[in-house]
Amino acid sequence: MLACARTVAFDGLEARLVEAQCVLSPGLPAFHVVGLPDKAVSEARERVRAALASLAIALPPKRITVNLSPADLPKEGSHFDLPIALSLLAALGIIPVDALAETVSLGELSLDGALVPVLGALPAAMTAAAESCTLICPRACGAEAAWVGAARVLAPSSLQDAIAHFTGRTPLPAARPGEVTPAATARDLRDVKGQERAKRALEIAAAGRHHLIMVGSPGSGKSMLAARLPGLLPPLSAMEALETSMIHSLAGLLDEGGISRTRPFREPHHTASVAAIVGGGKGAKPGEISLAHNGVLFLDELPEFPRTVLETLRQPIETGEVVVARANAHTRYPCRFLLVAAANPCRCGYLAEPGRACNRAPHCGEDYIGRISGPLMDRFDLRLEVPPVAWSDLDLPPTGEPSAAIAARVADARAVQEARFEGRAGLRVNADAEGALLEEIAAPDREGKETLALVAERFGLTARGYHRVLRVARTIADLDGSPGVRAPHVAEAISFRLLVADGTG
Repeated sequence: MLACARTVAFDGLEARLVEAQCVLSPGLPAFHVVGLPDKAVSEARERVRAALASLAIALPPKRITVNLSPADLPKEGSHFDLPIALSLLAALGIIPVDALAETVSLGELSLDGALVPVLGALPAAMTAAAESCTLICPRACGAEAAWVGAARVLAPSSLQDAIAHFTGRTPLPAARPGEVTPAATARDLRDVKGQERAKRALEIAAAGRHHLIMVGSPGSGKSMLAARLPGLLPPLSAMEALETSMIHSLAGLLDEGGISRTRPFREPHHTASVAAIVGGGKGAKPGEISLAHNGVLFLDELPEFPRTVLETLRQPIETGEVVVARANAHTRYPCRFLLVAAANPCRCGYLAEPGRACNRAPHCGEDYIGRISGPLMDRFDLRLEVPPVAWSDLDLPPTGEPSAAIAARVADARAVQEARFEGRAGLRVNADAEGALLEEIAAPDREGKETLALVAERFGLTARGYHRVLRVARTIADLDGSPGVRAPHVAEAISFRLLVADGTG
C-alpha cells in the first residue's frame, strides 16, 4: 500500500509542495530515501528509525522505500524527517492514510522522538494556506507559522503527540500567533551636533528610499548619522512585515515566532564575502541585501569592500531582486532596500586638512574613492560630504529637530506616495517610479527644466543620473507639500547629486 504525506521544499521564498511517498515491499530489509535528497535528508532514515524505536514501534523486515516527489527537485534540510515518519506510519497502518490528505508537515526529529524547530515555517504556512491544508510543525515553530491566518496550524512537541492527534486520541489545539516584537528604542537625531545638511539628506532618503553615500574624515559622524536613520522610517505595513519575516524565517532570525514591524537595519563588515552579501552558500540562503528588504543596508568603509562584492550590488539596486544562480536551479529573493554607504575621502582620512594629509594628497583621494566604480556611484541618489565637527561645538546644547518630528514629515510624504501609486503593482515610493510614469509625476516647471538641462550638460549627467535627480526632486516636493516639482526642489536635488570628492562638483 502506498502512503503519502505532503511537505515543502524551499526555492527562495517559494515553498514548493513535495509528496513523501512510502511503500513497503517484499525483499531484504532496507530503508531507502530517494528523490534527489541531500545529505541531511538521506540521514533522516536513521533519525526516523531511532524515533520510532523510542516509541516501541518496530520496523517490519521488509524493503522500505520513501520517494520525495517530484524527484527532479533538489531536497535540502532536516525538515523532511516528520513527513517521512508520517508516511511510514501510515504505510504501517498506525495512522489513517486519509488523515494525511489535507495536511502539510515539516519538522526535524530527535532520536527520542521530540520535534526540533526548523527554518521556513512561515513560507510553508503560506503554501499550506494556498492549498487549503493544515500545517503540522514543531511546537517552537507554531507561533511563527500561525501568523498566516488563512492556514490552520498544529504544533505538536513530539512524534508521539502527532500520532495521538491523527489517531483521534488527543487532538491538537490550533497554534496561536506569537507576540509582535516590540520596537527597540530608536536613537535620536538630536544627539548629532551640527551636520544639518546631513540630517536633511537623511530625511529625503527616508522619505523616498533614495540611496545615500556620505564622504568625510574619520570622526565626522557618518556612522552616527546612519545609525539614526531607522528612527526616521515608518513602521512596516502588514504586507511588508510578512515579506520581511518570510526572509528572516528562512534565515532563522525570527525570535520565538514574533514578527517585528520595525524595518531591518543591516550593517555587514567590509570583510563579508559575495555569498554573505547577495546570498548563496549551502542551500542558497538569503544574503544581507535580502535580509535588509524593506529596510536599510549600511555599508561602512565602502571602499574597503572587495571590488567583486561592490559590483554585485549594481543589478539588485536597479531590479529590487537578486537571482542566486546554481547549476541545477535559480533562486530568487526580493531585495528592495535603502542603501546607505560611508567612506573616508582617502586612506589616511584627512585629505581636506592640509596639516594632517599624507604626502600623496590629492592623488591618494582619487585612488581611494576610485575603488568605487562609476556605475555604482551613479546609483547613489544623494551624495554628501560630511565635514568634521569642531571640538568646541561638542559642548553646545543639541541643535535641530528630534527624530520624531522628522519621522512625522517622512510618514506624511510616504502617505502621499502610497496614494499616488495605489493600484500599481511593485510601486511604493518615488524611488520605484520610472519611464513615462516618472516623467509624469516629477515633471518640473519651466525654470526647473532649464536648471536641470544646464546642469546635465555642464556636468555630463547620465540618463540614470538625470532620472534619479527627478525622483529626488519629487520626494523633496512631497516633503514640502507641493503638488508639483518646482525649481527650488530641482536645485536642492542637484546639490545632493554633485560631490566634490567624486570629481563631479
